[in-house]
Amino acid sequence: MGSRSRARIAQASARLIAEHGLTDWSAAKRKACRELGLADNEPLPSNDEVEQALRDYNSLFRRDTQAASLREQRRAALGWMDRLAAWDPVLLGGVAAGWATTYSEIRIELEAEDPKAVEMGLINAGVDYAPAAGNAQAELVAGRGESAVRLVVVTPAQRRNRGRRDDAARLSRDALRTLLESESSSTPG
Repeated sequence: MGSRSRARIAQASARLIAEHGLTDWSAAKRKACRELGLADNEPLPSNDEVEQALRDYNSLFRRDTQAASLREQRRAALGWMDRLAAWDPVLLGGVAAGWATTYSEIRIELEAEDPKAVEMGLINAGVDYAPAAGNAQAELVAGRGESAVRLVVVTPAQRRNRGRRDDAARLSRDALRTLLESESSSTPG
């Protein structure tokens, strides 16, 4: 029964993330348990299982809109990455992996010895930004509204020594540009 419950929790979590924009996946899993009437000590699915459930959800319920939404998010990300090229930007998360919902934020990793250098670059370029709330990491939110993007600033050593799991959903500027071009050429128009 455990794996079946985990699958049900993953599916319910994916629905909450996609429909209600929950960004704290742990909270989404706990809320899914409550909605399903499961015990508090129920084994929770991994984030990989939730990601797969999001892909399934998108293909079932957002088939017509998700591809266009994802393409727009990726185009916006590429625009930011071009602006931030000095810091070797890499697209992260759901927009890179392809499971992003309309609520998913665009996350871009930047490489800099000192996060203040990124802040100074944003100031000099006239870009509105603010420190991201509640994070110990050097994270900034640049832009406003739907065009906002989360910037994660890492040192070269942090980038070199990142965990293996982080490799799954990462796109360089060139890789993203190639992906968008291939999507454009394969889209009937």
